Amino acid sequence: MKLTLIKPNFGIDMPNSNGNTKYVDEGRMEPLQLGVLAGLTPEDVEVKFYDDRCENIPFDEETDLVAITVETFTAKRAYDISKKYKKRNVQVILGGMHPSLIPEESKLFADSILIGDAENIWIEIINDAKKRKLKPVYFSKPGVPQLGTFTRRDIFKNKGYLPVSLLQFSRGCSYSCNYCAVQTYFNQKYYTRKISEVINEIELQNKKVLFFVDDNIVANHSYAKELFKALIPLNINWFSQGSIDMTNDYELMKLMKESGCLGNVIGFESITEKGLKSLNKNVNLHSFSKYKKELEILKDYGLQNWAAFTLGHDAETLDSIDKTLEFALSNKFCFAAFNILTPYPKTELFQRLQNQKRLLYDGKWWLHPDYRLNYAAFIPKRMTADELTEKCFEIRKKWSGIPSIIKRFFNIKTNLMNFRTAYIFLRYNYLFRKEIIKKN
Repeated sequence: MKLTLIKPNFGIDMPNSNGNTKYVDEGRMEPLQLGVLAGLTPEDVEVKFYDDRCENIPFDEETDLVAITVETFTAKRAYDISKKYKKRNVQVILGGMHPSLIPEESKLFADSILIGDAENIWIEIINDAKKRKLKPVYFSKPGVPQLGTFTRRDIFKNKGYLPVSLLQFSRGCSYSCNYCAVQTYFNQKYYTRKISEVINEIELQNKKVLFFVDDNIVANHSYAKELFKALIPLNINWFSQGSIDMTNDYELMKLMKESGCLGNVIGFESITEKGLKSLNKNVNLHSFSKYKKELEILKDYGLQNWAAFTLGHDAETLDSIDKTLEFALSNKFCFAAFNILTPYPKTELFQRLQNQKRLLYDGKWWLHPDYRLNYAAFIPKRMTADELTEKCFEIRKKWSGIPSIIKRFFNIKTNLMNFRTAYIFLRYNYLFRKEIIKKN
C-alpha cells in the first residue's frame, strides 16, 4: 500500500510561470503532525510526503490513500487538493484542527475525516484503507501526544525547512480565551507526553536548536520543571510558546534558562485592561501595568521574546493599535506578530459575532473566494474592517522596517547577550521582513 501525506498551502492553486504555487513560504518549518503520522504508519506501507508550500503535488503519481492535514486557513486549498484526488478514485482522509472543529463541512470534501488525535486510531484507518473500506468518520478523543511513537523525520529531507527541529511535550491549554480554537477543541484540558520519550526523541535527531510546538509549555509548572531538569544535560537550545505567568515562578525561570531556552512566543494580545477582558485573556489581567515587572524578569534571564498581539477586539481603536506598536518597539522585542482577531469556527468569539451579524464573507470566510490571508473577517466595533486590515498591514511594515530592526537589535540583555542570540535576531528578522511584505 502507498500512503501520501500532504501539507496544503494558503489559498487556492495559482501557478506562476515556473509552475510553482504563487506564494512560497521561505520561513516554513517542518509540519510536525505529518512526521508523527509517518511514525505511526506500519513499515509495510510506503510513505510519500509533499509540502504544497514549496513544491508541486504530483497528482498523477500512484497512491492508495491521501491524508491531508487541514487548518482553517488552508481549508479551501485542502478541499481543492482532495477533489483532484477523488476524481482519480483515490481514497482521501482529512484530519487536523479544522475537521475536528467543523466536521459537518469537511466530510463533504473527502471519503473520510478524522476528528481528534490520530495516535489511537491511525492503524485502524490504515487497515481499512488497505481494504478500500474507509469509514466516513473516525473519532478519537484528545489525549497524551505520541505515546510510544517517535516522529519520522526522513520525510522532511531536502525540502528547505528552517534548521530547527520541531517536537512536542504537551497539547492543549487550561485557559479560556474566547477567540482560541485550541481551548475550544481541547475543552481547556492539558495533556503531557512522557518526559523519557521526549528525551529519547531529542537524542535520536542531530539538531541542537529545537522548537516545542506546545500551545503552552508552562501550563503546568510542576511538569514543566521536570522537563527542564531532564533537558539540562543535553546541551541544546530551544524555543516554545508559554503564558506570561511563567514569570511568577523563579524556580521555573531558572530551570528554563539552564535547560537551554532562548525565548518563547508569549501571547500579550492587548496592552489594555479592556482589551484583555474583551478577549477573556484572564491570565494576563494580573499584569495590567503593561507587563513592566514581567518584562524585566524575562530580560534578567536573557530570554528573547516573540510577542503576539491580537488586534481588533471590541475595545480596540486605531489609536490603541498604534500604541501597541509603540509598546513593542519600546520593549525591543526580538520578534512580534500583529495578528488580526480571527473568528475561528465553533469558538465563543465566532458564535457571538455570528449572533450579532458581524461576520463577513457569509460567515465562512475561510471558503469565500474574496477572502485573503490577514484580512479582517468581521465588522469591528470602533473602526471598519478595511481600516483594521490596513492599519495592521501598516504597523507590520513599520515593525519590520530597517530602522525598527536596528533599534531593537541593541538590547544588551537579550539580543546582544551572545553571538547566538545576535545571529538569531539578525537572520530571522531579515527573513520575517521578507515574509511580512509577501504575505501583506
